[in-house]
Order: sequence, then structure tokens, then C-alpha cells
Amino acid sequence: MLWVDKYRPKSLDKVIVHEDIAQNLKKLVTEQDCPHLLFYGPSGSGKKTLIMALLKQIYGASAEKVKVENRAWKVDAGSRTIDLELTTLSSTNHVELTPSDAGFQDRYIVQEIIKEMAKNRPIDTKGKKGYKVLVLNEVDKLSREAQHSLRRTMEKYSSSCRLILCCNSSSKVTEAIKSRCLNVRINAPSQEEIVKVLEFVAKKESLQLPHGFAVRIAEKSNRSLRRAILSLETCRVQNYPFTDNQVISPMDWEEYVAEISTDMLREQSPKSLFQVRGKVYELLVNCIPPEVLLKRLLHELLRKLDSELKLEVCHWAAYYEHRMRLGQKAIFHIEAFVAKFMSIYKNFLISTFG
Repeated sequence: MLWVDKYRPKSLDKVIVHEDIAQNLKKLVTEQDCPHLLFYGPSGSGKKTLIMALLKQIYGASAEKVKVENRAWKVDAGSRTIDLELTTLSSTNHVELTPSDAGFQDRYIVQEIIKEMAKNRPIDTKGKKGYKVLVLNEVDKLSREAQHSLRRTMEKYSSSCRLILCCNSSSKVTEAIKSRCLNVRINAPSQEEIVKVLEFVAKKESLQLPHGFAVRIAEKSNRSLRRAILSLETCRVQNYPFTDNQVISPMDWEEYVAEISTDMLREQSPKSLFQVRGKVYELLVNCIPPEVLLKRLLHELLRKLDSELKLEVCHWAAYYEHRMRLGQKAIFHIEAFVAKFMSIYKNFLISTFG
């Protein structure tokens, strides 16, 4: 088991980062009926860890007994029936899913699943906790129609089910949904907090971790706790005992993106574009989020570009990122950015060097 999973806090009392939020969530559960919640903050900040600890606080050990299912639904969409399939993670008291995986049909997923859950309301002999929890990931990627459907179903079934929504950016969530939830901002952990967690993990694994090396890992992690722990484990495999000046390797996918940027700068032709497209597609197939990939590609290009080109390249990266969020196939928009960049760069070379 990876350390990032092995040492994930199982209860709110054992949370090292965001202790104040964990204690407030604990009070919320013990003192009153839990409201709908919206957790938002950057990737790797600990949102999912807090959500799973909260579920355990509400339902006890049964929340950890989960099963993964590929669920299929037949949805009546006016004049036709749509077949939808989605992967869910569920226990007896909660279901977790990512409706945005259904693409433009996400609103049907939102409507059908919440209705189905509301019908199967758990009965508690003490008359408490008579509701199920539905955890929805990546709510910021839901279409406007799905978010409107979500608002209506939140109101209609609030007596029998609670929603815990999770996303990276709350700016893409409608005000109607935000106003019906208790908003919980999860900040990226500070470098000091990351170092504290790394030292905790090292102690549990009986490793000698030099403080200076832990600080360097924290600095390279870009304030992502998940990434810092994965880096520590990678370094442990590569070389132990640790040294203060030990090399911290970048992630494989980041090296691959750097390679793509080099290809784009070396040759600007249909053949080169075709080869780059294949490499980009390979990264997308291996679950690198398209917006993360585009951002990293821009970062690598800006490091190697003349200053007079940087502004224009940033403009087109922002343009195609916006288009990508509105569209369905990320590969089209990333490829369009690559083609645009090659065109700009080739014209620059011709005008500069003739």
C-alpha cells in the first residue's frame, strides 16, 4: 500500500493538517443535524481525507466498508431512453461518484441517482441519522443544466439525503448551490505543515529523515501534500539512507511534458504536430487532467522562450483552456494550442533569422 493511503488519517481526531476545520466538523456532527457541505480547495490539500473522516464520525466503522461498482441506469430523456454507466464507491450509508464523467449527460446522472437514494432512506431505531450521504466529486466540472438539477433535488430530498460536494474551485459552482451548503475552504498546506507530516510518516516507517531534505521535498511539492508523500516514498526506493542534497526526481509525466515542449521547439511541421498529439493523448489516457497538462506544458515552454513571445503564448493558452472547459474532447483543444504555438514560433524564427 502506498504511504499516501497507509497514513491517511481515519478519524477527525487524527488529522494533522487542518486541525481547526476537523474539530469544527466534529462539533457540527455532534451538536446538530449535518447540513449540505461544499469542500473546495486546490488538488492535494486534503479535501477527500476530511470527507472520509467526517463520514466515519457520522456513521462509525461502517463508512469504511466500501465497494466499487459499475452502475448502469436507463434514463427517460423525453422522446428517448439513454443508457448511462458510472463507477460508484458505496457503503450502506453513503455513495461517492463523479457525475462529470458522464459528460454532457451529467444532469441525468444527478437527477436519477439522488432520486434513487432518497427512496432507500435508512431507518435508524433511535430516530437519528435517518439520511444517506451522497459525495459528489468535481462539482465545478458539472454543466449548468446539471447544477440547476442539483439545486432542485437538494431542496426536494433534503429530509432523506445530505450532499457533500467536492471541487477545486468554487468560482465555477453556481450561487444557488453555494447558498444551500455550508462552504468549507481547504487551503493548500504550508511548507511547515508538509514537513511535519513527512516527519510523521518517516517516524512511522522507522526512517531517518534529515530536516533539510524534508524541507526540499516540501518546496518541490508545490504545496500538495499528496505529491510530497509520494516524492518521499519515491526517494526511499531510489536511495536510502537519505542525504540533505539527495536528488528529488520530478514526476514521470512532468519529464514527458518537458520532452513534448522540446519537440515543439525543435520542429514545427505537420509531422511534429502528429507526434506531439500522440504523446499528449498518452498522458490523457493515463489520467493526467487536461487542464493540469496544459498548464504544465505552458510552464515548460515559458522557461525556454524569448520574452517577447511569452505574452502571446500565455494569451493563447488561456484561450484554449477556456475552450477546453466549454467543450468535450480535451485532446482537440490541446492539439489546437500546440498547432497555434508552432505557427507563432515558426513565424518568429523566420522574422528573426530569415
